[in-house]
Parts: sequence; C-alpha cells; structure tokens
Amino acid sequence: MMDLKEYLNRIGFTGQYDKADLDNLFTIHKLHVMNIPFENLSIHSGEKNTMDLQIIYDKIVKSNRGGWCCENNLLFSWVLKEMGYKSTMLGSKVFNSLEQVFLSMDCHLVNLVEIDGKQYIADVSFGVSSQIWHPLELISGKDQPQPSGVFRLINNGLQWVLEKTIRKQLVQDKTLANSSLIDKRLTKTLYSFTLTPRDADHFREMSDYLQTSPDSLFMLKSICSLQTPTGFRALIGWTYSEVTFKEDSDLVDMKEIPGCEIEALLRDKFNLVLVNKFTPKNNKADYCI
Repeated sequence: MMDLKEYLNRIGFTGQYDKADLDNLFTIHKLHVMNIPFENLSIHSGEKNTMDLQIIYDKIVKSNRGGWCCENNLLFSWVLKEMGYKSTMLGSKVFNSLEQVFLSMDCHLVNLVEIDGKQYIADVSFGVSSQIWHPLELISGKDQPQPSGVFRLINNGLQWVLEKTIRKQLVQDKTLANSSLIDKRLTKTLYSFTLTPRDADHFREMSDYLQTSPDSLFMLKSICSLQTPTGFRALIGWTYSEVTFKEDSDLVDMKEIPGCEIEALLRDKFNLVLVNKFTPKNNKADYCI
C-alpha cells in the first residue's frame, strides 16, 4: 500500500498537494533532498537494491531510509504522477572524469516534468555538492544558479549534458586538504541524457551490475549524503564531512570516524537506523564530494 500523504509527511510537506504547479514542484524537490539521503548502504549491509516500487516505498517512506538514484527518482516519479504532474522518466549516462568519457549504459534515472509548456529536469538523487535543490529548466546554455553552484544544461545536437561550475573547497583540517574526495576542478561534467522515455525495466540490468561488479563505484565506496539548509553532510567510508556553502567557496569540515561511532553518526546526522551490520568501504574510485 502506497500513500501520497505518507510520503509528503516523510519529507515534511505541509502545503496543498492537489496543485501540480511549479511552486509545489520546487518545494517537494527541495524537501526530498533535505530529508531523504542519497545512500548505497544497503549493498554494504548484506541487502540488495531493487527496482520494485513498493519495496522502495517501504524502505524510504516506512523505514525512514534513503536510497540511490534509481530508488529515489523512481519513487519521485510516482509522487509526481500522484500529484498530477505530466512527467517522464529518462535515462542518463554519468561522466567518468578519470577516463573523460560518459559511461556506455544509462546508470542514472532522472525525471522530465512539463508545466505550462516549459520542461524541467527533476533529480533528487545525485548527492553531495552535485545535488540540485530545485529542478532545472530544460533550456540550453543558460546559467541556473543554485545554493551548491551554477548548473548548465547544454544541448549538443545529439544529447543534453549537465555541467556545473564549482566553487573552491576550503578544507578546515589542512592534513586532509589533499584528500581524493576534494574536487579541485572548476567545471564538472555530471551526466548526459536524451529525451527518450524510459520505464523501470530499462534500469534493472544496470542496477544489478552496479551492486555486483567489483569495478562499480557503489561497490568500492559506501556513500551517504544529505543536503542541509547551509550545505550538505556526507559519510564516505569512514570520512565524514560537513560542507557549508559560501558565496565564493565551500567550507569543508572533514574528519575520520572510528568504526565504533559510525552507527551513532548515521542516526544523529542522517536520521538512519540500519537493521543489518554495515561495513564501510572507501576504496579508490572516481568520486569527489
């Protein structure tokens, strides 16, 4: 049983949910990323992620968990339709900055929403500093400032590409300033997509691959991030960061957490309680906060 009111209560929405307008879309998008973590902790706790919407609903709404993109954005697709929005699921290819190529298969799910003749990209599950707080208007080349930075969608004729202008990250603890998790780029390419409609089945094979392949980022690192009113917080392996957005830079308070304190930190900082034993991982991979 899935109940829209229960989801809206989960994210703290108190407005009128029978209005499928731009204001409500912006509000529920921001509330989702502020209250539901982007996380892959299930696959480091002996569990399996699924594309079954009911199971995802039970996990995120009833069990107060987060999820990765296919879980969060599939649930958000259901929410959009329940609220009366005209929306379509799209598949996107994440950019590998080490190899300077887009991945060959759609491994990220986003939603295209149409309101009053304009189209918007809604994505409630990319996480860390690359997380948009509000949907992006589907218009090529336009700078769209958000608290975490300036985003742009570029249409190159074959596909749309999302990129972000990055602020300098200032690490408070100088001994951690050269951490591989710190992004030193000025512009970051995030992912590409076309406007071909997709359904949940389109992502099942990739979902299985991402939680079984030894080369998968999600197998190499345990990730949990949540946006906050002033920035975001993230736990990557044993490394915990609280990031504060400033006008020209991001302040990064980063520290290593002893294994015996991880459970309490997940509860206190992310409002997460895991049922099974969680084993943090932070192996080398192309990932920055």
